[in-house]
Order: sequence, then C-alpha cells, then structure tokens
Amino acid sequence: MSGAENPGWPPPPQRAALILQKLGQLYREARCSLAWRNPFQLLVATILSAQCTDERVNRVTPALFDRFPDAASFAAVEPEQVEPYVRSTGFYRSKARHIVGTSRLLQERHQGHVPKSMEALLQCPGVARKTANVVLATAYGLNVGVTVDTHVRRLSNRLGLVAATDPARIEAELMALLPQSDWDLLSIRLIFHGRAVCKARRPACGRCGLAELCPSYAPAPMSVEPPEKHTRR
Repeated sequence: MSGAENPGWPPPPQRAALILQKLGQLYREARCSLAWRNPFQLLVATILSAQCTDERVNRVTPALFDRFPDAASFAAVEPEQVEPYVRSTGFYRSKARHIVGTSRLLQERHQGHVPKSMEALLQCPGVARKTANVVLATAYGLNVGVTVDTHVRRLSNRLGLVAATDPARIEAELMALLPQSDWDLLSIRLIFHGRAVCKARRPACGRCGLAELCPSYAPAPMSVEPPEKHTRR
C-alpha cells in the first residue's frame, strides 16, 4: 500500500515538501552532472545521456565538441560522421541521427540557437519532455516541468508520491505536489539519491535519510515534523 493510499501517512503534498527538504540537506550541491559550456552543448549531451551514464557522456563530449563545436558544424555532416565519436554511449546510430537532425532544425528555424520553449524543443528529433526539461531548467533557469528519468520514476513510486507508472502522468502528479519553483530541485535531488542510495537493485534502506517518510520501507508512519518554510537555494 502506498503512502498516497494509507491514511496513516502524511498526505503526498506534505510528504513531498518534507522529502525535498531532507534531500536538500543531503545533497546541498546537487547539480546537473553533464559537462557543458552553452545550451547547445547541454542539449547534445542530454540526448547522449539516454540509456547511458553522465560520466561516460562526459568522457565522450570533449572530442565530439572539438570536432563539432556548434549546430552549424553538426548540420553540415551526415550522421555516419558523428557515429564514431558517440559509439560508446550506446544506441549511437539513432543518437547521431537525432543530433544531426536537431542541429539542422536549429539552423533552419532558430539561427543555430537552442529555443527557450518546451513547444519548440519538442519539435527537435529525439527530444522528448525529459530532455527538454533538463535543458530549460539547467541552461535557462526555466521551470516548466519535472524531469522524469529512471531514478525519479523509481523513487516517486517507492516513496508513494505518485500512483502512475507512465512518465507523463508521473510528471503531472509530481507537478501538482510542489510549487513550480521547486520542480527542478525535486528532480535533481531525487536523481542524486537514486544514484547513491535508493538504487534499482538492493537499495540501501538502512542508511537512507528518507526512511521515515518511505512507505516501501517503514511498516508504519513514523513521527515527522512538518516541513519548514524554506527559501530556494
């Protein structure tokens, strides 16, 4: 039974605020792990990060961006010329095709620049809401949604914050729990916690700072203090 269904647990909005607060104490310096110097580099790196670790992407992008520094340089070549640079990230043929296609679209419609709207980003090949949310929040400070990656999806369900399993519905339910200004903080902090503690296999529940708020671990609700009013940090 999830925390959303068990009346003994604090309601999801209160628990979400508490979880965000505790995660902020655990991961004060949580930031996007991808290496980037401009919004275009972040967009490309985020496309490459699908089904791949940020660490591996960061090993690939220096040589990639040295050869292809901007949208114009990617747009001028065929995907086959990009493939050798991104092979180790997995699914490299589709990723190379998406990067070249996106670069050509940016050249044609946006003078090579990354647009600042969800609608425009979603028109780029290979760019779905997860990628667009990362770029908008990280590069431009625009909170238009919650980034739902594999960690956010797993933790949101384990913590009983959402009942949905579909990423689009998970995002909508999470957005309803917290103020818009906190959406990106929730995403990045859940991602860090998923990598470090609440792993897909053998989660380290015994040392989890969220154990008292987690219906997947605690047999019954523990006594928790209401969340403090906080300012964004």
